[in-house]
Amino acid sequence: MAPDLEKNRVSFFVPLVHVLCGFSIPIHELLHSEKNCRWHAVASWTWDAQDETCGICRMPFDGCCPDCKLPGDDCPLIWGACNHSFHLHCILKWVNSQTSQAHCPMCRREWQFKE
Repeated sequence: MAPDLEKNRVSFFVPLVHVLCGFSIPIHELLHSEKNCRWHAVASWTWDAQDETCGICRMPFDGCCPDCKLPGDDCPLIWGACNHSFHLHCILKWVNSQTSQAHCPMCRREWQFKE
């Protein structure tokens, strides 16, 4: 092992990488090893909403509205000034179906998009 790496190991905290097989390896050993290492990153996402389901279609926000096939950027969440959140397509249908001024389906306040 290189002397500078040994110095870092003694005097500094060395972060560990937890490998899927159940053991941990110091990062510097992975970065400076002769072996080919493959990284498979895994991520997850969730919408930052107070509720877990759309108040109009009752579908979870982790999924999508009934009009869409896949969740994500094509089916975003929209917040109102009242802080209620809905799928974009659901609230647009709701607002367009109102004969007079549109109201929030949850609290009946005048609907305004949150800025």
